[in-house]
Amino acid sequence: MYLVSLYFDDKTARKIQGLINKVSVVSGNDFMTNNNVPPHITIAAFQSDEEDKVIELLDKRIKDIDRGEIIWASIGVFKSSVIFLAPVLNEYLHNLSVNIYEGISSVENISISKFYLPFNWMPHTTIGKKLTKEELMLAFQELEKNFTTLSGLVTKIALSKTNPYEDIIVWHLDKK
Repeated sequence: MYLVSLYFDDKTARKIQGLINKVSVVSGNDFMTNNNVPPHITIAAFQSDEEDKVIELLDKRIKDIDRGEIIWASIGVFKSSVIFLAPVLNEYLHNLSVNIYEGISSVENISISKFYLPFNWMPHTTIGKKLTKEELMLAFQELEKNFTTLSGLVTKIALSKTNPYEDIIVWHLDKK
């Protein structure tokens, strides 16, 4: 599985990593920290045998993308096993989703996750994953105490592989 993910300015990444670390300690679930999953928002997930073609297409699209602001406004849960910070779906995030989708969808024999299609995508920054119900409750209590609305800049876009999480290439975005 490949991911296209957004990475943030250092200050924002440190704040979010601090929340990941706190949730890991309080809940006893260390999936995120043990797997070195950095703070991010995934905007595309797909399977492909054409890694070089994907990199070439992304390289052409990403070179024209500037940094943009993200505002995380709430705490959310998926399937009772993932807790995340939910950003506001602004024009910048939506346009990134569409732009990347349009690029990768032109690759032959690509299988794009239905959960990352434009207008069928829930942007999120995972804080804890593979949580039991008890761990989830502890994680929520910790975030409820420590999370306040947060804003930051997208400064990089990465193509990564999963299991284990590993960046293949990272593009640094130009300043506005």
